[in-house]
Amino acid sequence: MKKTWKKLLALTLSMGLAAGSLAACGGKDPVVETEPQQTTSAAAGGENGGAAETSAEGESQGTEGASAGGSTFTYAISGDPGANVNVITTGDRFGLMTIKMVYSPLCMYNADGINWFLAESVDTSDDNMTYTFHLRDDVVWSDGEPFNADDVVFTYEAMEDPNNAGWAYSQLVYDQGATKIEKIDDYTVAFTLPFASAGSLEMLCNIFIMPEHLYKDVTDFENNDINTKPVGTGPYVMAEYSPGSHVKFEANDTYFLGRPDIDTFVFQIVENSNTAMMAIQSGEIDAWVATPAEVAQMDLEGNNLTTYAYSEGRVAYMAINVKQIPDEKVRKAIFYALNTKDINDAVYLSEDNYLTPTSFLPPISQFYTENVETYETDVDKAKELLKEAGAEGLKVTLTYSGSDSAQTTQATLIQQQLAQAGITCELNGMDSTAMFAQLDEPDNDIQMFLNGYIMGIDPDTFYPLFAVDGVYNRSRHEYAELDELFKRGRETMDADERFAIYEELQQVLQEKAFFYPLASNNRLLVVNKRVGGVDEAGLVPVYTFEDTSKLTLN
Repeated sequence: MKKTWKKLLALTLSMGLAAGSLAACGGKDPVVETEPQQTTSAAAGGENGGAAETSAEGESQGTEGASAGGSTFTYAISGDPGANVNVITTGDRFGLMTIKMVYSPLCMYNADGINWFLAESVDTSDDNMTYTFHLRDDVVWSDGEPFNADDVVFTYEAMEDPNNAGWAYSQLVYDQGATKIEKIDDYTVAFTLPFASAGSLEMLCNIFIMPEHLYKDVTDFENNDINTKPVGTGPYVMAEYSPGSHVKFEANDTYFLGRPDIDTFVFQIVENSNTAMMAIQSGEIDAWVATPAEVAQMDLEGNNLTTYAYSEGRVAYMAINVKQIPDEKVRKAIFYALNTKDINDAVYLSEDNYLTPTSFLPPISQFYTENVETYETDVDKAKELLKEAGAEGLKVTLTYSGSDSAQTTQATLIQQQLAQAGITCELNGMDSTAMFAQLDEPDNDIQMFLNGYIMGIDPDTFYPLFAVDGVYNRSRHEYAELDELFKRGRETMDADERFAIYEELQQVLQEKAFFYPLASNNRLLVVNKRVGGVDEAGLVPVYTFEDTSKLTLN
């Protein structure tokens, strides 16, 4: 990767790579496995999808009257957050966008530093094991109850309870023990980790705080009535949820950073990209994430639209289920048959819109290396490996989100390229919710699948995806050396030593040939020009806006 590209993207990412190890359970990903472009890869109730297609007219009827008596901002999203959005188990993109509207974290850990929310500062002990957060004393929950350290302790302890299947469990609980959470006083909380690690502060940030006074007697965080009428400290209060249609929020008058300028904020669920494209050009919606090809089809100037491109540190990939295709030579043959550039150009149009990663880390990572096996296209080598493995005439199935235009294009190109090596590839476009439910079954029969993820800044945030005991080891591999390398990288503070460890980790992972990185694509947000304050709100991974209270309407 050219250094100029790295510097450019690092600057772009410094707007806010705050997706630190975002996660979830029960079909959702602890890392926000996300949509390559249009529809979320996992789905409502799974990784957000499953919302019924509706017409542009139907969408507008769904929130008719939302703007009565005030201003309304409407953002079209391609999946349904579901009815069980909650701080502990929610980790999909649209669920987290909802969480960010209603709740607040102690802080957001960004590429350019920390942005403070419920906490004002943190002190680190000399041994780098204890982090003491100093909380704001002027925050109230949207029901009027005061926020304090009890809420923080309660949230983190709930996240550490293995019975709760919390998305951040693996970044708080380790083989050496669990992170100790201690209330020092009403506005001071100390976290003591079982070992010193350079990534510890990031692991402690980005966790949203829930109200103890409402959840203290809850035994099932994912399914309870409180989730349907949440009380938070965020810029907005959830006013209405209509499955498959919309989520409506009203401004929180007591938001500690100041009441939002926009009165009503609506997430309009529009799975069909053509419907969304028409809606944003007609002015029915104010914002929508599009593919470069979709933007090229629109009359931006004539419809008073502008675009914002930014990096999320996202990696799109194809993965192979090792249990289904156990022969390493066969997996390598599949990889050698592929042409990444042709696939990416078909999806993203030009290299202005994407970078090509060579490993599981995004190219902007300070630990990223190109010193790995990259599987440059070599059809003859692919055929040779198949012959050696006795797998000539190989037939495989590639599963993906059938409603995702980018994944559909990727799948079609992969099918054509594999055919050149004599591999027959059957395409299996599924409902994304059903796909992730199947992937989460330990003995599922999915052979290969497409998806993407956004993790944190530190490589250790990728652990749930690639460790043998990682919650989201959907390739079902059993390469214990990966776990050991993650452990070594986590437990050293020396930067050079960490780089060497993570370089080896990337090398081993690529050599095993179960993960094929495709692209690290920019996210392209189309916005009506009547919307102001986009830069002030901050464009960040996963949530889109770091603080929606800063948005304005002209």
